[in-house]
Amino acid sequence: MRLTSTLGGLNAVTRDEALQFKARWKAVNDLVAEEARNTTPALKLRQLALMYEAGQSFGWTKGLEEGEAEVRERWRRLREMLHV
Repeated sequence: MRLTSTLGGLNAVTRDEALQFKARWKAVNDLVAEEARNTTPALKLRQLALMYEAGQSFGWTKGLEEGEAEVRERWRRLREMLHV
């Protein structure tokens, strides 16, 4: 039987449990990274387009438009400084 103490309303975990938790999340992250490496550029582009459309439909792009002129000016100055 495992005795647990409560710290700030949370149950304490053993070192072993913490290591198992960390190992499980490493496995998840490794799988996500592998899927990203194996995803074709065409699929990545479709996913990006879907995210863009979703952002527009939720009205999230309005805030981005406000700073667009400033960003364009920064890029213009960089190109000018680098002579490109």
